[in-house]
Amino acid sequence: MHAGTRETLAWSRAVVNPALREAVDTLPTSMRRIAGYHLGWWDQLGARSAAPSGKALRPTLVLLSAAAVGGSPREALPAGVAVELVHNFSLLHDDVMDGDLTRRHRPTAWSLFGIGPAILAGDSLLTLALDVLASSGHPSAGPGLRMISAAVQELVDGQCADMDFEQRTTVDLAECEGMAAGKTAALMGCAAALGGLFGGAPPEHVERLRLFGEQLGLAFQHVDDLLGIWGDPAVTGKPVFSDLRNRKKSLPVVAALTSGGAAGEELAHLYRRTAQLTDDELTHAAKLIDDAGGRAWSQAQADGLLTHALARLDELAPSPAATELADLARLVTRRDN
Repeated sequence: MHAGTRETLAWSRAVVNPALREAVDTLPTSMRRIAGYHLGWWDQLGARSAAPSGKALRPTLVLLSAAAVGGSPREALPAGVAVELVHNFSLLHDDVMDGDLTRRHRPTAWSLFGIGPAILAGDSLLTLALDVLASSGHPSAGPGLRMISAAVQELVDGQCADMDFEQRTTVDLAECEGMAAGKTAALMGCAAALGGLFGGAPPEHVERLRLFGEQLGLAFQHVDDLLGIWGDPAVTGKPVFSDLRNRKKSLPVVAALTSGGAAGEELAHLYRRTAQLTDDELTHAAKLIDDAGGRAWSQAQADGLLTHALARLDELAPSPAATELADLARLVTRRDN
């Protein structure tokens, strides 16, 4: 392993990317072209590109979790590739459903190739993820398939709830937290658990890793929602106030809407309007969320969830990989990412 969390992420990408490319190369040409563009490997015409890629957070969770229980990260590589493919399946579909025009500082796949082809490319990546696991030859491939299939079902249920919230005038906090648990936390919990499973851990350690990943995932979603409102577009790769522009009922927004105060009521009025919000109104909406306590609540929730996640790691035997998992958790829940 390597010292420094960013170096760990770079190490993970260096391990995962060749296997990820090998898997994507097996796709039909039509799907390979869109997937490779989305992953930042080439431009829309297929020419080599140096576009930014994702953090590779989820495959890193897989590889480090395997090492934390005494297993080999290399043997867990198929699980890491599968999780990254599932994650990108969800991003391709998410961009379509949200109508987002940019991701990682360049046009989204659907905005270039069309809605139908982008959806099909997502379907193709999901199918490929299952094939990578099934053909790995690892003794835990069968249980791993069931684990990742269950996580995908939770993910799509959470995504469905997220879309449903956009059509409703009222959403309570418990519903919103349940949506985030499915949409984000389920796959991160699955990633850590898969690492433990492919690392040969006993069931109780696999479950601790799952809880670590799920609690980290919820903390990550709180931070992501905060960045979706107050994040720097140069860092997030999305336009300023992108979530508010789409009237997303994210965690800090719902906390503000259900706060019972004047700021929450004024925010609800803005969210009920059918006309597109102006830039001034978006700025005001962000201030209302802050004034209603939504920002502070989400920050406190993220901090508390991170503490609980780290406590699950403390239940494992001390190891350099467990320390790196803890450092990784702290890095990805920073609010300046």
